[in-house]
Amino acid sequence: MSAVETLFIFVNMNIEEKINKLRAQLREHNYNYYVLDNPTISDYDFDVMLKELQALETAHPEYDDPNSPTHRVGGEVTKNFETVAHTFRMYSLDNSYSKEDLLDWEKRIKKMVDGEVKYTCELKYDGASMSLTYENGQLQRAVTRGDGFQGDDVTTNIKTIKSVPLQLKGDYPPKFEIRGEIVLPFEGFVKMNAERVANGEEPYRNPRNTASGSLKLQDSAEVAKRPLECLLYSLKAERLPVTTQFESLEKARSWGFKVPDIAKLASSIDEVLEFVTYWDVHRHELPYETDGVVIKVNNLQQQEELGYTAKAPRWAMAYKFKAEQVSTVLEKITYQVGRTGAITPVANLQPVALAGTIVKRASLHNADQIEKLDIREGDTVFVEKGGEIIPKIIGVDFTKRDPNSEPTTYISECPECQTALVRTEGEAQHYCPNTTGCPPQIIGRIQHFISRKAMDIEGLGGETVALLVENKLIYNYADLYELTVAQLLPLERMAQKSAENLVAGVAASKAIPFERVLFALGIRYVGETVAKKLAKHFKSIDALQAANFEQLIAVDEIGDRIAQSVIEFFSSEENIHTVNRLKDFGVQLQLSEAALANQTDVLAGNIFVVSGVFTKVSRTELKKLIEDNGGKVSSSISGKTNYVVAGDNMGPSKRTKAESLGISIISEDDFLAMI
Repeated sequence: MSAVETLFIFVNMNIEEKINKLRAQLREHNYNYYVLDNPTISDYDFDVMLKELQALETAHPEYDDPNSPTHRVGGEVTKNFETVAHTFRMYSLDNSYSKEDLLDWEKRIKKMVDGEVKYTCELKYDGASMSLTYENGQLQRAVTRGDGFQGDDVTTNIKTIKSVPLQLKGDYPPKFEIRGEIVLPFEGFVKMNAERVANGEEPYRNPRNTASGSLKLQDSAEVAKRPLECLLYSLKAERLPVTTQFESLEKARSWGFKVPDIAKLASSIDEVLEFVTYWDVHRHELPYETDGVVIKVNNLQQQEELGYTAKAPRWAMAYKFKAEQVSTVLEKITYQVGRTGAITPVANLQPVALAGTIVKRASLHNADQIEKLDIREGDTVFVEKGGEIIPKIIGVDFTKRDPNSEPTTYISECPECQTALVRTEGEAQHYCPNTTGCPPQIIGRIQHFISRKAMDIEGLGGETVALLVENKLIYNYADLYELTVAQLLPLERMAQKSAENLVAGVAASKAIPFERVLFALGIRYVGETVAKKLAKHFKSIDALQAANFEQLIAVDEIGDRIAQSVIEFFSSEENIHTVNRLKDFGVQLQLSEAALANQTDVLAGNIFVVSGVFTKVSRTELKKLIEDNGGKVSSSISGKTNYVVAGDNMGPSKRTKAESLGISIISEDDFLAMI
């Protein structure tokens, strides 16, 4: 090697070392400023270092690093945000509003787990939920909550948030996810609005919506200008290096995440309530919006034992602070028709500011609610946001009622098609029975069919569905599969490319698996979870259609109401004709060979309880194996339990109960041998 070549390598090694050193120093200063709120250098000195790094990276692109501090300034434009499936589902939380709710929750928990139960109390920050994935200490992906199963990839925008570490430090796992909230502090929100007003623009309504909207801005440089923060609170991985929720918060903080230090470990519900009472008063001193306290069972093994319902973890509860309340005038009551024909009365209100938004409408739910509260047009009513999200009327100010006002008479005919309404005994809502001729029902069913959790048809939205129905191009969801580009082009705002994308999106939906197609059909009471259970049990639409009442209720968690609804759906000649058309078009109306290959009936008729820690498969995988092989998983031991699969650290009271009932206690290896 020549002297010149040696000198070239030496110079470049020095440049690479200098770049890496600057990156490390800037990351540390960034962490001190945005996470610890304890800057150790001036803003000027920080900017000088950043500009030096930018100059070096520009001159030497071979040393580019997507997680360099220079990437926080943004500039990348994202036109379409990719939809990404969550590795671990992002569940909702059950809400409580009183001490009694929390005591009931504690009783349920103590029936299901052994030993002492402690709780982690954390403030519930009001922002946009986010899931961050890290591999080898580097940020790989940031995904919005979406529908809990999948969300939008907003990594480029999240990288501009200074409190999100791009490179971790310490003893972090090789791969994990961490969940949190993207929030906009009050101080930054006020400053942003002052600038908008000075520029003659409308001010933003509230920090939460502004934070959420920021994540979907196409230009990341614009996101970088907004003083967003990321507060983290939950680790997710197959194997975590912690045993409790409180420990996970401390670990995450040590790796460089901004984890609020307000969290408290509580030994009882009384200590939880002390925390709630204190922060209900002092939350207004915080720099962020909060709407409650999240209480979690602290022990992660106990969390696994408790598991989840269809919508929420059993081991967590959100205690919501009392909602803000205002009064306004109810100007008119109107009525909406849903896709199932359900009629919802709506209060049209004199606009009023409530919890950061202008409220103009509120649901009145049903005729019974109107009668119970004696709500009338012209009344001054009290409005609050249920869970601080959905406006609802909670009462009437009778001192301001016009003495000549008349009680509300609930409508007797559909406001859209004038068909006489029906109300089934025992049900609160009225229904329009004209399922095939009532426009909102037709449009609503098709909109449900194309929705993300159902057929997820790209290029087709709710407004376009309404346009297609109004122009008599489609009458039901099966008609979508006969649409052509030529038919679509005359429609308003429909160009060649968008018409082609719509037709292609419809064709691609033929690959959607059977359980989602079954949900898409819109059978009353058949939601996502029920559709999965029915698809798994009957395996095809033909078998489901042929099932009688007794066969339907024999399926796990399928009750009389769902069974009757399924029978009624298939008793309609029109529904059968529509399903047959879908079949002819190639829509998946039976489980795929791959799905069938993973299922057996070897455990059929057996109920299992899973307890303890396992080594060969995770608890989640073990439960899935039980269900895939025809068994049922229960959270608690009873006389109906057939087997308890016992791992390490199984609770002693569970073992004692199983032995007293004569239930077989088997090991992980015993179970795997069974299948």
